Amino acid sequence: MASIDLKSVRKVYPGNVTAIHALDLSIADGELVVLVGPSGCGKSTLLRMIAGLETITDGTISIGDDVVNKKEPAERDIAMVFQNYALYPHMSVRQNLEYGLKNRGTPRDEIDRRVTEAARILEIEQFLERKPRQLSGGQRQRVAMGRAIVRQPKAFLFDEPLSNLDAKLRGQMRIEIRRLQRSLKTTSVYVTHDQLEAMTLADRLVVMNGGRIEQVGKPIELYDRPASLFVAGFIGSPPMNLIPVEALVAVAGGTMPDFPAGTDIVGIRPDQVLLGSRDGITLSGTVELIEPVGGESHLYVRVEGIAQALILVQQGRASVGEAERVDFILPLAALHGFNRESGRRVE
Repeated sequence: MASIDLKSVRKVYPGNVTAIHALDLSIADGELVVLVGPSGCGKSTLLRMIAGLETITDGTISIGDDVVNKKEPAERDIAMVFQNYALYPHMSVRQNLEYGLKNRGTPRDEIDRRVTEAARILEIEQFLERKPRQLSGGQRQRVAMGRAIVRQPKAFLFDEPLSNLDAKLRGQMRIEIRRLQRSLKTTSVYVTHDQLEAMTLADRLVVMNGGRIEQVGKPIELYDRPASLFVAGFIGSPPMNLIPVEALVAVAGGTMPDFPAGTDIVGIRPDQVLLGSRDGITLSGTVELIEPVGGESHLYVRVEGIAQALILVQQGRASVGEAERVDFILPLAALHGFNRESGRRVE
C-alpha cells in the first residue's frame, strides 16, 4: 500500500490542447478516492497518467516515496480494472488470474496461494475452470478484480468498471467493491461519471470540470456545501435548484433576506423545499410534471418569472396533481449563495 501525490500535474496535447491544468491532489494510504465529472472533464486522462498509460507534460506523480514520471506502467506496482474486463478469452478463469504472476516469475506455491485467496474473497471458486464466455457480466468483473488482487499492488485504479453492467448488478458490485477495498485497505482511485457510484463508494470525492478540480471532500460535504455552481448542479439527484436573485425578488416580493455581497444566484436542494405555508420565501406555481420514484415523488413546478421549473421532492406519493397550483416555501437556512461571474460559493 502507498499514498499517491500529484503536484502541479499538467497534460497538454498537440495543438496546445490542455486536458489537465496544473492539478494538485494527495491520496492517503488506504484511501478510496473517486474522480467524478461529465464526459471530457479529464478524469480518465488523470487516471491514465497515474497508471503510466499517458505521459504527463509537467509536474510530478509520486506513488509512495517514488516519483514515477518516467517509470513504465509495469514498474509502478499498480493494478488497473477496466470497464471491458480485459480478460483473455482463450484462458480459464484460473489461468487469467495466474497470468500476471507467472510473467513476474512468482513461485508456483505463491501463485496457488494468491489465486485461492482471491477466489475465496470474490466467491468465484466454482468458476476457476470456466472460460470468460461462460460467465455473466458480473462474474467477469469479479475475475477482472481478482486479477488485480492477486498482484497485491500498492494501489488499485478503477476505470468505470461497472458501466457495462445493468442497474441492479451495478448496485451489487458497488457493495462488493466497497467491501473489498475496506477489507484489503489498498489505496484506490476510481473513475466514474455516475454520481450515485461516486457518492456511495468514496472516502473522498474529487469533482472535475474542464481539466480542473472543482472541489474535494467527503461526499456529504459536497452535497451540503457545494463550493461552486458546477458542483451544486452536478452533485445530487435531482440537482440543486438555482435561481437568479433578481428573478426571486421580482417573483416573491415582500421582504427578502440580506444575501452576502456578491450573491446573484441562490440554490436550494429539492428535498429542502417545503409545500405549504411556513417561515421562509413563499412562492406559488403550477405543477408541470410529477415523477414517481419509488418511495418519493419529484414535482416540477413552473413559477412565472423564473426560467427553469423548480424541483420539489415529496416523500411517498405526491399530495397534488399535475396542472394544480401549489404554494411552497424556500427555508432561509437551506439557501446557498453563489456568484454568477466567478461561479463560486459566496459565504
